[in-house]
This record gives sequence, structure tokens and C-alpha cells, in this order.
Amino acid sequence: MGRVSISPRRSAVALAALTALVVSGCSDGPDRPRPTPSTAAPSSAAPTPSADDPAARAAALVATLSDEDLVGQVLMPYAYGSSATDVSAGSAAGNRALAGVDTPAEMVAKYRLGGVILVGFSADDPTSGNQATTNVDNPKQVRALTDGLRAAAGKLPAGAAPFLVGTDQEYGVVTRITDGVTQLPSPLAAGAAGNPALTEAAWRAAGAELAAMGINMDFAPVADVLATRSTVIGSRSFGADPATASPQVAGAVRGLQAEGVAAAVKHFPGHGLSAADSHTELPVVGQSRAVLDRTAFPPFRAGIDAGAMAVMSAHLNVKAVDPGTPATFSRKLLTDVLRGQLGFRGVVITDGMNMAPAKKWSPGEAAVRALNAGNDLILMTPNVGQAYDGLRAALTDGSLPRTRLVEAVTRVLTMKFRLAGHAQPALGTLDDAGHRKAAADLAAAAVTVLRGRCGGAVPGPVSVTSSGGRDRTRAVLTEALTAAGVKVVPSGGTVVHLVGYGDGAKDLRAGADVTVAMDTPYVLSGAKSPTVLATYSSTRASMTALAAVLAGKARPTGRSPVPVPGLPATTCGA
Repeated sequence: MGRVSISPRRSAVALAALTALVVSGCSDGPDRPRPTPSTAAPSSAAPTPSADDPAARAAALVATLSDEDLVGQVLMPYAYGSSATDVSAGSAAGNRALAGVDTPAEMVAKYRLGGVILVGFSADDPTSGNQATTNVDNPKQVRALTDGLRAAAGKLPAGAAPFLVGTDQEYGVVTRITDGVTQLPSPLAAGAAGNPALTEAAWRAAGAELAAMGINMDFAPVADVLATRSTVIGSRSFGADPATASPQVAGAVRGLQAEGVAAAVKHFPGHGLSAADSHTELPVVGQSRAVLDRTAFPPFRAGIDAGAMAVMSAHLNVKAVDPGTPATFSRKLLTDVLRGQLGFRGVVITDGMNMAPAKKWSPGEAAVRALNAGNDLILMTPNVGQAYDGLRAALTDGSLPRTRLVEAVTRVLTMKFRLAGHAQPALGTLDDAGHRKAAADLAAAAVTVLRGRCGGAVPGPVSVTSSGGRDRTRAVLTEALTAAGVKVVPSGGTVVHLVGYGDGAKDLRAGADVTVAMDTPYVLSGAKSPTVLATYSSTRASMTALAAVLAGKARPTGRSPVPVPGLPATTCGA
């Protein structure tokens, strides 16, 4: 892969200097009227860009853009349809309600967008409440869609910079693209494995596959420390200990970005400190600033130090810093803490603006407030036209300083030009043997015994049972056990019972010989089985790894990354 020959720190210094130059040439003065959205003209004094300096190229391009172009570059909405130009009647209707156009390509052109997020549904997805549509059928379709979006964006004045196409490919319960790609085990499984090198290798495989489909921004990894039993974060987190979660976050960031996919570390300042769901309410983070510094912030620092190009802000009421103001709209948190104290110099992007706490304001006012707080990209506005018009009006009346908008766009374009140094892999790289091995190695290292003998085969034959709705996973484990030489029977013998996302005490099976948690392992505290294990994930790789342990062909080396009442982190020693 081609590499960008500039460090995040050096890029930040160049960005600051060049942004100041652009702003000084474009901001108001006593003899120079402010350009309006309809009359803004390209600057004739643009700095000469250096081909290997993304910040210089960004500043030079910003100097040529009108206010309409600048506003569009900070918007990253979703769109309806699985194609950029050919959509169903229903998708066209959705796009008209969202943006007054029929197709995603028309949306890009009309609003001069900086990017688009692809959305979709997956089983047990705690974020499904704000996914109004889906853009994802299969990798070939996704690649055609992203090609079409880029063709539309290439005709814009900002078209020299790569168009952003992002998605939430976290792996585990939040995975937008599931068919035809390598499925990594969940972040909590990576936390159990405790090996950042394995995490980096697996996420590098993920980055290559995302890039092959035309996706160059992943709203991942989740840096939230799982300090509470949050069902909205849960296995999306690397664990409850910031000391062990931090290197995992850094490994995921390095893996993604090595393949030309920008990592957006989320949800700052830490959604794992509250069990409430910010999709439907404003969670309160009541911990002290000292607890935040010690618990919530270290994984974000680790992601920043690893070179993360973006950080996602969260809709959280952080009482110790800015009580009553969602972090998305808090200058104290995003500008003073994230940038001033944690030293982040990249792109700050909002969480979905179609989530309940952000809908307290109109789309236009919410976008202005988010930018003024320090965000650089506005994600998933509930109405693109209203957000766009609100930002333009705020420029005119001065409630959004043009200097702030120029700063945001310069950061966004700098990130885009950093991504431009990477060639796009072929679709044939998806789910190849090397990528599957990276996922399998991580899954194998995650399997944890929390009660029972460490190692050795379970007595056969085996019957596999599960809580409701897990027929596919039961079939995958049955297949893997058979391949490992274990006889599987419909009933009787050693009973291996599977539980997963959302399951509780009612989903446990009395009399099961082995109980396995395929999501957060808290439910195991109520299991009576003599042997309890956790895989933290239900992927094929995780079930294959479990089968190897049950067959006595692999020693489980994982440690639970969250405390489970009444059980040790592992029975397999240090």
C-alpha cells in the first residue's frame, strides 16, 4: 500500500499555520465585506500546495472554496438506496423527505457534501433505533454504490479531495456489512485475548476489506470503558479496565489506518460510564473529573497517540465538566478537554444528530451549535436541507464565525488528503485466507473458562442447545464440533448451552453441563453448570475456537475483561 509521508503531529502543526493563513485572507475586515453564500468567490492568494503535505493541500483547496462548498464539506448524512443513481420509489421518497432529492448522488451534488454514512441492520443491534434505512446488500453492491457516490463528488469544487464514505463496522453486535466479509470477534473478545498485536492484525484485515468496498472511514473502535453493565455499549467495548482496553484501542486504530481507513474513536468522553441509551435519552455521567481522568480518558489518549484521524463526540451529560450540556454541544469538553488537554488535532465528528438528545434543537441550530462546540463533521442530520440552510444563515448573521467553519473544513480535507495516499484493494481480498486466520487467531485467544477444568475434552457425545433465536449459531458450533472429532447428537450426552446478547437468567438451562456466553459474560454468574465459558462473540471463528477447546485440542487462554460476580477472570492461571 502507498503510505502518507507525514505524521499526525507534523500535520497538525502545518494545519494550524495554514489555516491561519487561509482565515486571514478570507475573514472580514474594515474594507472587505463578508462573502455571502451566493457571492463567495475563490481566493486568488491560495498557498501553493506540497504534493506530500496533506495539510498544505487542504489549506490551498479551502482557499478556493465558496461558502456553499465549505458548508457542504462538514455534512455527512445518510441516504436512502443501495445505488447512487438508481433507487426504488420508496428510497426516492425517503430521500425527498430527508433532502429534497431522489437519489444519493443528487444529494451529494445539491449540498456539496463532504461524505455519506452507509447504514444497515444486524441482529441484536443496540443502535438500530436511528437506522432509518439500509444501504448494504453485499460487497459488490457496496463497491458500486461507493463508486457512484465518488463519481458525483468528483464533479464538485472540492472534488480533488477523496470523498468520505463511512460506516459503523465495529464487529460484534454493531456490524453493518456482514455477508461476504471476514467477521472479527467482538471488541470484548479482543479484550479477553489481551494481545494488541492480534487485535492490530485482525483490524488491519478489516481495514483492507472496508477499503476494497470503497469505505474509507470506520466509526470505530469503541474506546468506552465498560464501567457499568451497559446494554447499549456492552461487548462493543474492549473491557472494564482502562489499562488493558487502551492498547486494544491503539491496535485497532493502527490496523485500520494502515490500510487507508480513518478510525473514528468513540464515544468521547466515555459512554461506558452510564448504562442509559443516548439514542433515546440524555445519559448522565455523574462521576468526578478525577474518575474521568483515571477511567474514561486513557483509551481515548491511546487512540490519539496511535494516530487516530477522528474522534466521535457523544450525547452525554458530563456533570463534572459541563453539567446539562450534551458533550456533542460542549465547548468545554470538545475544545478545552479533548483538544486542549488530550492534545487531539484531528477531526471531531458528532454522533448521530438524529438521536434524541440532538433533536432538542432544529437540524440547523443543532448543526451550528455542534460546530461552535468544536465538531468538524455533522453526522446523520435528520434533515439535510435544514442543516445546510441553517449553517449558511449562521455564516451570514455571524453566529457561526467563518474562521470556525474554515478550521473545520481544513481539518476534514487534511484527513481526506492523508487517505489519498492509499491504493484501493480489489474486492477479491474479501474474506481471504489471511484475513480469516487473523480473525481465527484473535477468537482462539479469547476463549475463557470462568469455572471448571482448564483444558481437556468434554465427555462425548455432545448435544448443543441455546436460548431462542440462535439456530444459526447452534448449527455453526455443531459443524465445528463434528470437524473437531466430537460426536454431536440431537439430545442426551453432555449438554452445551449457548446464551448471547440480551439473555438473562431465564435463558439459562437447568442441568446444562457447559454454559457458554457469546456476548457479555455477566449472565454466567447465575449459571449452575459445572463448566462455564465465554467467547464474547458468536462468529464462525469464535464457534470454531470454542469447538477446539471443547474437543480438548486447544487450551483456553482468555481472561474475562469485565468482572463477573462470583467467578474469577479465568481458572487457567495467570
